[in-house]
Amino acid sequence: MICPHCKIAVHESFTDWSGPATDSRCHWQCSKMICPECKKIIIKLNYGQWGNLLGRIVEPKNNSRMPVPKEVDEIFSKDYIESCNVLVDSPKASAALSRRCLQNIIREKAVLKVIDTSTGKIASQSVKHGDLSNEIQQVLDNGGLPTQISEAIDAVRNIGNFAAHPIKSTSTGEIVEVEANEAELNLSVIESLFDYYFVQPKKTRDKLAKLNIKLADTGKPSVKKPKN
Repeated sequence: MICPHCKIAVHESFTDWSGPATDSRCHWQCSKMICPECKKIIIKLNYGQWGNLLGRIVEPKNNSRMPVPKEVDEIFSKDYIESCNVLVDSPKASAALSRRCLQNIIREKAVLKVIDTSTGKIASQSVKHGDLSNEIQQVLDNGGLPTQISEAIDAVRNIGNFAAHPIKSTSTGEIVEVEANEAELNLSVIESLFDYYFVQPKKTRDKLAKLNIKLADTGKPSVKKPKN
């Protein structure tokens, strides 16, 4: 099995944690195991008829997404994790949290290239605050994202149907109706942005740091590190 915490393949070794309980519907029983890799507990709820019990992992609650990369700041990862955790129970709540997370990433990390009217040179600026749909459109119009991410984030804007549900575009934290698959699409897009804005820049900085050490050893000038 794949550990739902660390996503490493481990030998499944559940043991009964509770005695069976029976109600008018079926039999219920809990089992548990400790992941030998990350040492975290995994709890499974078994239910059904004797001889044909089904199992559902209930701890960790979210077991379908990859762990948040360590490079991602908590201000962004917190909403993402909570959105994952409520996805099964409430897609509405998950979509609201993921929209807020997405908007925070766009506002804090997206850089738009514009012409400085006073100098005629290219300058950088953040997106102008508005509704989520408008902010996504600013990023798309500026062309700063890789094609596959641009297409995915545009799909978020379209599937969210902001025009039909204006409350989505003016209050991204509201619990409102969501279109089918919107919540999961939001999470997938956020994962792509985590990699683009946090993971890959950190890898580049680390590589340049190692290169600069080698250059310093040979008396050569260092390579300028990219901005965050």
